[in-house]
Amino acid sequence: MGAAILVLEDGRTFTGETYGAEGETFGEAVFNTGMTGYQETLTDPSYHRQVVVMTAPHIGNTGVNDEDLESSRIWVAGYVVRDPARRASNWRSRRSLDDELRAQGVVGISGIDTRALTRHLRERGAMRVGISSTETDPGALLERVRSSAEMSGAELSSEVSTGETYVVPAIGEKRFTVAALDLGIKTMTPHQMAQRGIEVHVLPATATLDEVKAIRPDGLFYSNGPGDPAATTHQIELLQGALAEEIPYFGICFGNQLFGRALGFGTYKLKYGHRGINQPVMDRTTGKTEVTAHNHGFAVDAPLDGTTATPYGEASVSHVCLNDDVVEGLELRESGRLKGFSVQYHPEAAAGPHDAAYLFDRFTQLMEGKA
Repeated sequence: MGAAILVLEDGRTFTGETYGAEGETFGEAVFNTGMTGYQETLTDPSYHRQVVVMTAPHIGNTGVNDEDLESSRIWVAGYVVRDPARRASNWRSRRSLDDELRAQGVVGISGIDTRALTRHLRERGAMRVGISSTETDPGALLERVRSSAEMSGAELSSEVSTGETYVVPAIGEKRFTVAALDLGIKTMTPHQMAQRGIEVHVLPATATLDEVKAIRPDGLFYSNGPGDPAATTHQIELLQGALAEEIPYFGICFGNQLFGRALGFGTYKLKYGHRGINQPVMDRTTGKTEVTAHNHGFAVDAPLDGTTATPYGEASVSHVCLNDDVVEGLELRESGRLKGFSVQYHPEAAAGPHDAAYLFDRFTQLMEGKA
């Protein structure tokens, strides 16, 4: 392995070894605290244009298989690990992680102090970064980092969405039809719905209200996805139209942020975001605390207590992160009846935990009129 350097936009520099493809890459530096699930992380479209730092020191132990992909490709802009596995060992493994990164052209770096890098990002906040195995001058790389694109103001869902509608059939008896807007949807999400008898029509991010209504859906779903929710307008207008038509709504992650903006709340960029599979969240509806999977750098700015009048009903915060009181879910009710809800985290969580899988049952109850 050759030498590689990592340079943050504030000038902090780390020297390590090439991991994955050789070359140069830029993106927003973020860290993920998950001890497992690296394959699901890499193929999550929400990480588009982000360089992911893994806080777990040993990555690649179980190699790469063909069953745990969350999409058709790796989306991260770059990958940072401390101690990559020298040999993959798992009965489902088909190839090494290093080989997979190389095959997909993903530039990474290994052998650096990821704990020091993570502490730096916690103190200074997520920022732009460059990784290079071709540049030896940190100053020259720093200039290119500072001229690279920022995440704030970026509209990215159209870059990761499907180009055409496709259908995921219900497993067993079909009970409902759902229109799912693909803003960066993960494979496990329509699968979770299909397991509950839902036929899922996955639509491009550019879909119109007429195209949604043509499916005659029992409910509308907005997926996770990358980018700044403040840079999005079309999907918010679509959602407002659907709420006015009384179509039951469920949103995850980016879908939570767009729900908030559709209801009149603002959104803001978190200092370093929530990314990992160990975030404690309280569901105020049940009073239970869940350990949940997160991947978000933006959040909804809504009052934690009380309700807010909107043109579509009364909105309230339904879930709160117990680490920092960040809004993790919203509910919309009219005369006590639930009309729509969303969560900021990932209840499909293929790599675990699965504490929040019940939210898909809540969606079926909403479509039944029993929520």
